[in-house]
Amino acid sequence: MEIRGIIAPPLTPFSRDGKVDERALEREVEYTIEVCRADAIEAAAVETQEYHFLSHEERRELIKTTAGLVRGRVPVIVGVSHPNLGAAAELARLAEDVGAAAIQALIPLRPFGGQPTTREVLAYFERLARESRLPIVAYHNPGPGAEASIQTMVELAKLDGVAAFKESSRDLRRVGRLIEEIDRAGHARYFTTMEMLLPTLLLGGPGATMPPPAARIAAEIARAYASGDLKTAVEGQRKFTLFPARWIHHGLAPVMKAAMRIVGVDVGDPHPPFEPLPAPEFTALELHLREIGLV
Repeated sequence: MEIRGIIAPPLTPFSRDGKVDERALEREVEYTIEVCRADAIEAAAVETQEYHFLSHEERRELIKTTAGLVRGRVPVIVGVSHPNLGAAAELARLAEDVGAAAIQALIPLRPFGGQPTTREVLAYFERLARESRLPIVAYHNPGPGAEASIQTMVELAKLDGVAAFKESSRDLRRVGRLIEEIDRAGHARYFTTMEMLLPTLLLGGPGATMPPPAARIAAEIARAYASGDLKTAVEGQRKFTLFPARWIHHGLAPVMKAAMRIVGVDVGDPHPPFEPLPAPEFTALELHLREIGLV
């Protein structure tokens, strides 16, 4: 997969009736491409996008709408994560129809509970690869998905069809080893998170994934690093030491939706019954974003 740099999953704006607010989504996609300068866009791919609250057909519509709003300006990665391989394969076919560059699938837990074996993980992705011509991004996010061992990740990277990883562990020891054994070994690209972006680039990785408006900071870090301006890259990375960590106990989606409102691109609140940031925390976040120059 040729994508490098910053992959951004736009947050999903909901109207009062619980449907996707397409006008707000359009404004956000424009912000993500034109202001954040993301290198790729994800559609219904990560938990922060709250696609779980949508029916299967609504999720399909979100994918089609997002791809249409991008208008081919950057590559689109379509989320197909689903414990039912038939449903994942159906979304993978939709991804081909909308011109996606790749699909992304969460390394799944066993649907009846517990961690899958390496053989089960490989079987899941082998079948998904048979169902789609698109390269696969394997998404490692323990909690919603499985806790995959290093050996499982390396074996998965060797599968035909698995072209990249999205790693959410924020474990430098793990990230460093897997960049070496997966990315630098030539098996697949290995993307991480905003907190790990500069270490990832320094170790030879391709970039990271995060929603807007954090993607704007990340793009500045990536550009500074690429130009050899390590001092500016380090200053940018320091912005991720407190944002979003200081507010992360509320959850990443509520923090990022609050941040988007602060930067002037309102994408609403988290889907009910989950709550937005309390007013004092929102005010503190706004002050901090002004201090680090995001507003």
